[in-house]
Amino acid sequence: MSSSEPLRRNRDFVLLWSGSAFSITGSTASTVAVPLLVLAVTGSAAAAGLAGFVALLPLLVLPVPAGVLVDRCDRKRLMLWCDVVRGLNAASIVLALALGRLTLPQILAVGVVEGSLSVLHDLAAHAAVPNLVPDSRLTEALSLAEARERGATMLGTPLGGLLFGLARALPFLFDAVSYLVSVVTLLLIRKDFQRPSAVDHEQPREPVLPQLAAGFAWLWRQPFLRTATLAVAGSNLLFRALFLAVLVFSRTLGASPAAVGLLLGVAGAGGLLGSLAASWCQRRLRLRTLVVGANWVWALLALGIALTRDLYLLGALYALMWFVGPIWNVAVATQQLRTTPDHLQGRVLGAGALLSGGALPLGSLAGGLLLQYAGTATTLAVLAGWMVLLAAAVTLAGAVRTPPAPEPPHTIPTHPDLEVSQ
Repeated sequence: MSSSEPLRRNRDFVLLWSGSAFSITGSTASTVAVPLLVLAVTGSAAAAGLAGFVALLPLLVLPVPAGVLVDRCDRKRLMLWCDVVRGLNAASIVLALALGRLTLPQILAVGVVEGSLSVLHDLAAHAAVPNLVPDSRLTEALSLAEARERGATMLGTPLGGLLFGLARALPFLFDAVSYLVSVVTLLLIRKDFQRPSAVDHEQPREPVLPQLAAGFAWLWRQPFLRTATLAVAGSNLLFRALFLAVLVFSRTLGASPAAVGLLLGVAGAGGLLGSLAASWCQRRLRLRTLVVGANWVWALLALGIALTRDLYLLGALYALMWFVGPIWNVAVATQQLRTTPDHLQGRVLGAGALLSGGALPLGSLAGGLLLQYAGTATTLAVLAGWMVLLAAAVTLAGAVRTPPAPEPPHTIPTHPDLEVSQ
């Protein structure tokens, strides 16, 4: 494919994008339905919370070992098996409901399998993108991937509740079918998901620990990516705590549950618009400007949220925070994919996911404790102060002030069928 042709004419990328869109929509619908199903089966809110915890646990423990598999195995084959097993996994809920044999242990097991294979599938899909699109279209591809994920999540969330209201098994049946669609689209893709020799770059009997540490070691030697990853971890602490604080604050301002849902829906729309704008922003702004500017915009918006007492302004400020997120994500992800050797992509992605994603439960815990013992106003002030300090640290970081120059063409992951253009 010529680098000048639009991505909509890139058959393989369109297949990957559309198949993933179906599977994300299906998995979101079933994720929303799980706590409703647990409550219906057990009547226990604690059991519903446990189901959510075990489903998220793989995000904390699996990114790094999953990255090793993504680098050492055929990525397309891994994704196919993940979709097949996840489809059967969701179908097991449908079968158990039909037979009247569904139990809490089965729901928990299904959650663990779904969460674990989703980590592996998502890392493989992300690492495959540079091998399916020309380098000049990489930013656009990542922007569309962000939009796909946010749009599918926005669609899947209400759909899960709607389907569950019609019949308890429907969200899980839809999830199983969505994985079947993804399998078909993957089988139709012609290009390889990694360089032909990528799997052979390492010794087959290399010890396990060096393989697990390779992503962290490479990431730590890249000053810009190291700083960006730590900044993401710091900001994720804020965002997770702020999510809970905004919910509590909006209720304090008199918002009904329906209004809170609308506020979150507007925020999700802001994230979707930011995804669509990310490619445009990166074409017109320097990497340093995007990275530093995003942190200061978040800091100013967090200060605005702490100071406002108007519900509509609160919703607008929070939606703007969501708008900026994808622009940051695409800018940093483009730099990471362009500079990481193809045979290390999975492990570097896994290391970054562990560092940034590991901050989410800590942020949730910190937000809950602050709200409980310090109150809403103090919590919002602390979070705003934290974001200002983080923005200042990013601004002063030498690695961000002088980001790395673009890599020479021969170091960028390529595929023989792709025309790479700087």
